[in-house]
Amino acid sequence: MKIWVDDLRPVPTGYEWAKSVNQAISLIKKAEENHELIEILDLDHDLGDYYLDGGDAIKLLDWLAERETFYPISIHTANPVGRANMERMIRRYWP
Repeated sequence: MKIWVDDLRPVPTGYEWAKSVNQAISLIKKAEENHELIEILDLDHDLGDYYLDGGDAIKLLDWLAERETFYPISIHTANPVGRANMERMIRRYWP
């Protein structure tokens, strides 16, 4: 499974679309329950109207790090500060 986390940009072909952190967590848990491979999480940072449903996408990285599930991450955000914060977290926790 490939998961696209973004509230605005259309989902690329072959990806599941999560517009919020909580939607992404639900997709991840479903994939894990079904023993489905998570190939990549492709993340925006700012989730606009969906912010109240789990926060900005860096919160997804927090959740993954806390449970030590280090899926491959790609970042497509246009927010330079958000990108830097997410990249710093990945460098710190991802093997």
